[in-house]
Amino acid sequence: MNKKAEGMKYVPGYYSPKRQVASRLAQYYVSEWDKTRIKMKTKDKKTIIPPTICLSRKIGVGALEIADILAQKIGYTVADREIIEQIAKEGKLREKTVAIFDERYPGIRNEFAALMFGEKSFIMSDYLKQLHNVVLSIAAMGPTIFVGRGTHLILPRDRVLAVRCLGSKAHRAGRLTRILNIKKEEADRTLDRVDAEQKSFFKKFFGKKDASPYEFDLIINCDYIQQPEWAANIVLQAFKEKFSVKI
Repeated sequence: MNKKAEGMKYVPGYYSPKRQVASRLAQYYVSEWDKTRIKMKTKDKKTIIPPTICLSRKIGVGALEIADILAQKIGYTVADREIIEQIAKEGKLREKTVAIFDERYPGIRNEFAALMFGEKSFIMSDYLKQLHNVVLSIAAMGPTIFVGRGTHLILPRDRVLAVRCLGSKAHRAGRLTRILNIKKEEADRTLDRVDAEQKSFFKKFFGKKDASPYEFDLIINCDYIQQPEWAANIVLQAFKEKFSVKI
């Protein structure tokens, strides 16, 4: 194995050492929640969550690059899988913050469970409750682009532009070989591992084997829309049209 990649575990969403550490961004979100909670009490319930972009992806297609380009174009904040996961696992949300969402969106957890599991009896796990609360909290703090973790399934659908970014294993492996400077065989094994982890996550917490195309406003095949800038421009246009946003 290449010395540069030795001992290196691929983290979905990683592509540049210049990105801020997830723990630092997670700490920022947590520190801002109390300020936001106070402001939220005086806001109209209907405007609590601004138009949001949720990018769902096959691991390795470059969705985070697309999100970062979009963020620069429209002034949004990017919340990726690492940030969401860190906050959800550590359980840092205050009860008062969560209570505001229960008040402004009564029954939203039940709606979410019904959407995911239909009439079947379902008890939301502590982790899924926390994930649910984290995503709603971040979305309410300000205009956000989410990457990963099924956020398009959690947020109110009329406030979301849901985009699915996918690509063949060959295309994704090619990107990983360049990003991590590893051989193709290692990239293939890495993708097998992270694909299995992603599949297990969605089955365990959302009861889904795979993402249905009917869940999304837009699907981008990164085998053919290969430049993140191209994809970002497509998403931007769809966002502007769906929410009548002038940018």
